[in-house]
Amino acid sequence: MTIWLWGGFVVFVLAMLALDLGVLNRKAHVFTIREALYWTALWVGLAVAFNVAIYFLYEHHWLGIGSTIGHELDGRTAALQFFTGYVIEKSLSLDNIFVIAMIFSYFSVPAIYQHRVLFWGIIGALIMRGLMILAGVALIERFDWIVYVFGALLIMTAVKMLIVRHDNLDPGKNPLIRLAKKFYPLSETYDGPRFFTRVDGKRAITQLFLALLIVESTDLLFAVDSIPAIFAVTRDPFIVFTSNVFAILGLRSLYFALAGMMNRFRYIKTSLVFVLAFVGVKMILVHNHPIPTFVSLTMILGILSVGIIASIVGAKRDTAALESPIAPRNIEN
Repeated sequence: MTIWLWGGFVVFVLAMLALDLGVLNRKAHVFTIREALYWTALWVGLAVAFNVAIYFLYEHHWLGIGSTIGHELDGRTAALQFFTGYVIEKSLSLDNIFVIAMIFSYFSVPAIYQHRVLFWGIIGALIMRGLMILAGVALIERFDWIVYVFGALLIMTAVKMLIVRHDNLDPGKNPLIRLAKKFYPLSETYDGPRFFTRVDGKRAITQLFLALLIVESTDLLFAVDSIPAIFAVTRDPFIVFTSNVFAILGLRSLYFALAGMMNRFRYIKTSLVFVLAFVGVKMILVHNHPIPTFVSLTMILGILSVGIIASIVGAKRDTAALESPIAPRNIEN
């Protein structure tokens, strides 16, 4: 009977996406920060409401959800796992936002068309992550030791995130661009919001399509890092998938809300490094010394809070330093 629950959730997501692009944002326009904040609040509110639904679904095992023998979940545990997974995926998406901003800057994507790229990028991300989650569940069910591999992968990702800089990325060197050019000629200009156009009578790809292609490829790379993180919290496929979906659905509005202010959150990336490292250690210890989900959530929220507070304090100090006059020096003859 859980097939009806899965189907209902997919229909809900498709309906929300159709409402987003087909009704509320049918006409291309530049997103304001206020509009982006409204949408971000809407998606967060929907995630919280769904978290409440998760509690009742698993507490009463409606449609048979959470009642698998040997893997039974009560409502409180399921709701806590969903919220923890959502926080992890949402926080990791902040690094993705910075990279997307770099891509848009590289291709000089007009602000009025960025929403279109992000919308179709989210569609592709949902499909890719759904397939990766199914593969991850299958691997863990068949090879229990794979959790150690996932844990080591997360720790390696944390180290890579600490030493790799994003400001020197060159999307033009992405092999997908060279591959796309083999199949289609490339238009050097934009043709409105179109991904395809005509050049000398032949079907060609636009710069907007190249930006979408790079956004999709980077999300795939980020998914390789973030998908194992959710398995450190829960192995329930429905919770893994739904927490990921809600985090992704809010990515577009979160981008427009934060893209112009990312330089003010300089220590967020450092806090994400510690979050990934903690989750990786949690995964490695899952069999011998399991860390309770509530403790994990507290640790993750604490690490993120330290990063946010440090960023705010640092930004205020920089502003104060710029505004304060330079004291004249006393020169003695």
